[in-house]
Amino acid sequence: MPLSPSQIAQAVSLVEQGMTHREVATILNVPRSSMQYALKRYQQTGLCTRRPGSGGVRCTSARDDRFIVLETLRNRFLTAVEIQQRLQISRNVNVSERTVRRRMEEVNLRARRPARGPQLLPQHRAARLQFAREHANWSHEQWARVLFTDECRIALNAPDGRQRVWRRKGERYLAITTTPTVSFDGGSIMIWGGVSSDARTELVIVNNALTATRYIEDILQEHVVPFGGFIGYDQFILMHDNARPHVAHIVNEYLQEVGIQKLQWPARSPDLNPIEHIWDKLKRTIKTASNPPQTLSQLRDADEDELDIKNVIQSMPDRMQAVIRARGGNTRY
Repeated sequence: MPLSPSQIAQAVSLVEQGMTHREVATILNVPRSSMQYALKRYQQTGLCTRRPGSGGVRCTSARDDRFIVLETLRNRFLTAVEIQQRLQISRNVNVSERTVRRRMEEVNLRARRPARGPQLLPQHRAARLQFAREHANWSHEQWARVLFTDECRIALNAPDGRQRVWRRKGERYLAITTTPTVSFDGGSIMIWGGVSSDARTELVIVNNALTATRYIEDILQEHVVPFGGFIGYDQFILMHDNARPHVAHIVNEYLQEVGIQKLQWPARSPDLNPIEHIWDKLKRTIKTASNPPQTLSQLRDADEDELDIKNVIQSMPDRMQAVIRARGGNTRY
């Protein structure tokens, strides 16, 4: 533990007054060995400051360091090599890629995987912000009236981006460290489902392209309308996104005819729909099962067996606040 120049000066003064090294170390609250080393250096040099070290000279100046940091902050997707080249062109300073990385690490900038989210144009951000402000004060009881619905495609061999492999240098393409790929992810199925605070609908397997007519006949009539009767049409609110089959005129007319209120949903807002977490949990549960499905028929059976919904509706007030803090931008949800 190195002592500061003021501590060294104080230690010298106390020793000259006749105090022992142990007493001085106790007063300064420093290790006795560190204090003795500092006093010995003072006797040799007559200085309270450290002698110049023998390490290498820093190859960048303070202005060079600021240039590296500012270039990184202006464009977060630049690589260390690109910043190195810009530094050489702009300031005629030639450093290694590792030096650039060290300068960024000094200000706590490290390369990490970017978060993924839908592209939000100004009109999308404005709509999301308005929606969040309008529903920021909704209580849990009000959110409990909403049936959150969505479609999800589940593939047999789709990568989830979470898998990692332990390997040594030079083992990248060994059979035991390589993930095999299959054309079209081995096949997939489209499912529809809905969840509220107290219950969920049955899963509907969409075998063909979902049209507005099929959406009414196979989903709304068979599942949403009975669910609305269970909750009560005077309180029930349907949430579905802005996919074309959902916003077709015949769908809106049908919902008005049966008396189902629809929640006006902002476009490109999957982070506001709690059912997305349920789809993610379903995919991970199927993927990590002891006997994962190998065929589409097995995948259909697994979807019905593995869906275990927890109450995620309680997070809706927090989601609204997160959108407001992001001023309509993407959130961690």
